[in-house]
Amino acid sequence: MGLRVLAAMSGGVDSAVAAARAAQAGHDVTGVHLALSANPQSYRTGARGCCTVEDSRDARRAADVIGIPFYIWDMAERFHRDVVDDFVSEYAAGRTPNPCVRCNEKIKFAAVLDRALALGFDAVVTGHHARLADGVLRRSVDDGKDQSYVLAVLTREQLRHAMFPLGDSTKTEVRAEAAERGLTVADKPDSHDICFIADGDTRGFLAERLGTAEGPIVDALTGQVVGAHSGAYAYTVGQRRGLGIDRPSGDGRPRYVLSIEPVSNTVTVGPREALRVSSIACERPVWNGPETPREPAGAARASTVQLRAHGEVYGCRAQVSGDTLHVELDTPATGVAPGQTAVLYDGDTVIGSATISSAL
Repeated sequence: MGLRVLAAMSGGVDSAVAAARAAQAGHDVTGVHLALSANPQSYRTGARGCCTVEDSRDARRAADVIGIPFYIWDMAERFHRDVVDDFVSEYAAGRTPNPCVRCNEKIKFAAVLDRALALGFDAVVTGHHARLADGVLRRSVDDGKDQSYVLAVLTREQLRHAMFPLGDSTKTEVRAEAAERGLTVADKPDSHDICFIADGDTRGFLAERLGTAEGPIVDALTGQVVGAHSGAYAYTVGQRRGLGIDRPSGDGRPRYVLSIEPVSNTVTVGPREALRVSSIACERPVWNGPETPREPAGAARASTVQLRAHGEVYGCRAQVSGDTLHVELDTPATGVAPGQTAVLYDGDTVIGSATISSAL
């Protein structure tokens, strides 16, 4: 007997095929599009969108083709509070957030799932490229499209009520299936960048909300002030371009952002090798894998860690102590920014995740 499931339909090809597969599998499917902006025209459109008026129309057309009921839920206020405001405050604190991780955590699998369960649905189905079996999250078979990283913040209870029908398919296969099903979104380009920054100018978006605050850019090797900025929030660890440095380094090599200190409003820069870190401390761990590390100072069984969405994977040893996860990398990583998510894997299985707080 099929389940009663709610299909989150973004207006893209992935969520449309996921909803179609759920319906074909015999589930009682209802489609829902999340209206995330009080002013949809301010969000990205066309190939660069994910939550615009255009997308809601595409989602409705897909639901009509599949033959399922369709609704639009207004999540604008919740999205602004939990994702947009969080994005701004994290940058203001000198950290580098990932809004897609936060959206999955707070909107798609908290607000939406809570409402779905309250309405009597058994699960939420999405078009994420990841595999889920017996409540255990694994990478997609399509490495290039794998989204297990942005889903690794979900709890075991949330995963228990989730369905990811696309995890065993490549994106090419999903598009071909969409065309066979007569879904007009079959060739719709994927969304990119941050949906709530219409022109892609993150620095301008933050400046508008945080104002300007001039401060020094300091060379870590010499201690000299080598430039000035109008807001430390405009920088991120590992950044090389657009630093606003007045004088070249002594050896002529490029400088990179090494750290951002919001209290003193100081941006520290230095050579690329100074970015290398081998030890990472993380906070707010979520253990959603087959096992939970034993307290205190339990070892988290993991072979690799991923530190950015679609970023490089590093061999590691992980240890948890209280509410802190310590990750020792087998080889140094660069550009590790506080505020990003560290996801632990055992092979292709997600063990858990945590938010990076510091790195050495």
